[in-house]
Amino acid sequence: MLSGSTKHAAPAKVQKKPLKPSIWKWEALSREGVKKRGEMEGMDAKSVESKLKSIGFTPQKIQKKSKSIRLSIPGFSGISNKDLLIFTKQLSTMIDAGLPLVQGLDMLASQIGNTRLRTVVTQVKEKIESGSSFSEALKDHPKVFDTLFVQLCAAGEVGGILDTILERLAAYKEKAAKLARRVRGAMAYPAVVLVIAIAVVIVLLWKVTPVFAKMFLDFGSELPGPTQFVVDLSEWMQRNILYVLGVMIVVVIGFMLFSSWPKGKMFLDGLILKIPVFKQLVTKVAVARFSRTLGTLISAGVPILNALDVTANTAGNKVIEKAIVDVRNEISEGKSIAGPLSNRKVFPSMVVQMIGVGEATGALDQMLTKIADFYDDEVDVAVGGLTALIEPLMMVVVGGIVGGFLIAMYLPVFSLVSAVQ
Repeated sequence: MLSGSTKHAAPAKVQKKPLKPSIWKWEALSREGVKKRGEMEGMDAKSVESKLKSIGFTPQKIQKKSKSIRLSIPGFSGISNKDLLIFTKQLSTMIDAGLPLVQGLDMLASQIGNTRLRTVVTQVKEKIESGSSFSEALKDHPKVFDTLFVQLCAAGEVGGILDTILERLAAYKEKAAKLARRVRGAMAYPAVVLVIAIAVVIVLLWKVTPVFAKMFLDFGSELPGPTQFVVDLSEWMQRNILYVLGVMIVVVIGFMLFSSWPKGKMFLDGLILKIPVFKQLVTKVAVARFSRTLGTLISAGVPILNALDVTANTAGNKVIEKAIVDVRNEISEGKSIAGPLSNRKVFPSMVVQMIGVGEATGALDQMLTKIADFYDDEVDVAVGGLTALIEPLMMVVVGGIVGGFLIAMYLPVFSLVSAVQ
């Protein structure tokens, strides 16, 4: 017999993966007997039930939400500016009416049609219930609520004027969206005409010219110079159409990558500011955006340095953004706004002088709002002038391409008619 007992090795413990919480759809009655619906994150139905009971709801139905496949695009939240604007206005009205913030968010979450925004609002509400402030809860969703939104809400919470701040924020977003629509409208026309012109050239050279070339070959006579050039270009296009399309795709992708690279974006933005027609429009848009953003932040009580940080991020042009950052750094050393701003030569002297007057009188936010209103109208004038200039220019370009092609194709016909006569 062996002395002593044989010890068996204990089997290794298999570590279980922690369970992930699921999204549950629920229906419940509030304390007032009003039927509520919503979504909530939880480990199981019982945990969701206990959460509902803890906020005074009587659960009626709890069901696990089926998973749906979503294509996630970086930087894209799936929530439009219009959805966010409506949410901001409604929340401002509810808080102004004396409704508690959590209750207001809960009511909005049950009414919002956009599922992604509804989920975000529900998560914000739950974080507030766990002890966070409204602005802290908004920071968890940077794709939906930008720095401007968070900073203004933080200032509104500190000052106890969240309803007023949300109202100003809604007005700011409405005017900013209107400004963006004007600029997009001005840029859309030349872009569409340019794409159509390129498509027309490709179709003419690829499909139409070979028909004429075959007819000219049957004539047996020497072709005029312009016609021969178009025919040779068409034959080259026939042989290299795939390469042409490939190069166009590479150029578009390369331009997108270059414009997303910080140095490339800085170069392109600087180039735009050197083109006389576009410089005027871009400068006016930048002044309107800068004044509106900075005025809204200062009137809400946001410190000037923080306000300039946010304003720089919303400039829309890297050259102007750098100028605002440089101004901010000089202000942090004790200087005023007007002095450093005039040294940058980015904004018109009239704007700098008005900002200086606003600083001297202690009404900088009001002066910035007046500047923004004035330059909103100036943007309208600039867009109208740009459109009036570009429309005939685009017509001349497209007409020149089509007219040149027709002349080149019919020159041999005219020569043949003259020879017959």
